[in-house]
Amino acid sequence: MNIDTALFAATDLSTLRADLLQSGLDSWQAGEVISAFLIGKGYGVSNCEARHAATRIESLGCSIRSLQEELARLALVM
Repeated sequence: MNIDTALFAATDLSTLRADLLQSGLDSWQAGEVISAFLIGKGYGVSNCEARHAATRIESLGCSIRSLQEELARLALVM
Protein backbone atom coordinates (compact mmCIF):
# COMPACT_ATOMS: atom_id res chain seq x y z
CA MET A 1 0.00 0.00 0.00
CA ASN A 2 1.42 3.37 -0.98
CA ILE A 3 1.05 6.55 1.03
CA ASP A 4 -0.28 10.05 0.46
CA THR A 5 2.46 12.61 -0.22
CA ALA A 6 0.86 15.01 2.28
CA LEU A 7 2.32 12.93 5.12
CA PHE A 8 5.76 14.46 4.56
CA ALA A 9 6.41 17.94 5.90
CA ALA A 10 7.71 20.48 3.40
CA THR A 11 10.77 21.07 5.58
CA ASP A 12 11.57 17.34 5.58
CA LEU A 13 11.27 17.23 1.79
CA SER A 14 13.49 20.30 1.44
CA THR A 15 16.12 18.73 3.68
CA LEU A 16 15.99 15.47 1.73
CA ARG A 17 16.28 17.39 -1.54
CA ALA A 18 19.35 19.23 -0.24
CA ASP A 19 20.90 15.91 0.81
CA LEU A 20 20.28 14.46 -2.64
CA LEU A 21 21.81 17.47 -4.37
CA GLN A 22 25.12 17.16 -2.51
CA SER A 23 27.96 16.82 -4.95
CA GLY A 24 29.32 13.37 -5.50
CA LEU A 25 26.19 11.31 -4.77
CA ASP A 26 25.64 8.59 -7.36
CA SER A 27 22.31 6.79 -7.81
CA TRP A 28 23.34 4.06 -5.36
CA GLN A 29 24.15 6.60 -2.62
CA ALA A 30 21.07 8.68 -3.40
CA GLY A 31 18.95 5.54 -3.15
CA GLU A 32 20.42 4.88 0.28
CA VAL A 33 19.57 8.44 1.36
CA ILE A 34 15.98 7.98 0.15
CA SER A 35 15.71 4.60 1.90
CA ALA A 36 17.04 6.04 5.15
CA PHE A 37 14.56 8.92 4.93
CA LEU A 38 11.58 6.61 4.47
CA ILE A 39 12.72 4.13 7.10
CA GLY A 40 13.26 7.01 9.51
CA LYS A 41 9.63 7.99 8.92
CA GLY A 42 8.46 4.44 9.72
CA TYR A 43 7.89 3.18 6.16
CA GLY A 44 9.23 0.18 4.35
CA VAL A 45 11.06 0.56 1.06
CA SER A 46 12.83 -1.56 -1.53
CA ASN A 47 16.46 -0.44 -1.78
CA CYS A 48 16.54 -1.42 -5.43
CA GLU A 49 13.44 0.66 -6.18
CA ALA A 50 14.91 3.57 -4.20
CA ARG A 51 17.97 3.55 -6.47
CA HIS A 52 15.75 3.58 -9.56
CA ALA A 53 13.71 6.42 -8.06
CA ALA A 54 16.90 8.39 -7.39
CA THR A 55 17.73 8.17 -11.09
CA ARG A 56 14.23 9.34 -12.07
CA ILE A 57 14.34 12.20 -9.55
CA GLU A 58 17.70 13.31 -10.87
CA SER A 59 16.48 13.26 -14.47
CA LEU A 60 13.54 15.48 -13.46
CA GLY A 61 15.82 18.03 -11.79
CA CYS A 62 15.14 16.92 -8.20
CA SER A 63 12.11 19.16 -7.80
CA ILE A 64 10.06 18.94 -4.61
CA ARG A 65 7.12 17.71 -6.68
CA SER A 66 9.08 14.88 -8.33
CA LEU A 67 10.49 13.97 -4.93
CA GLN A 68 6.98 13.80 -3.43
CA GLU A 69 5.71 11.66 -6.29
CA GLU A 70 8.59 9.20 -6.06
CA LEU A 71 8.29 8.93 -2.28
CA ALA A 72 4.58 8.18 -2.66
CA ARG A 73 5.42 5.36 -5.08
CA LEU A 74 8.16 3.93 -2.89
CA ALA A 75 6.89 4.16 0.67
CA LEU A 76 5.25 1.02 1.97
CA VAL A 77 3.08 1.13 5.06
CA MET A 78 4.41 -1.31 7.62
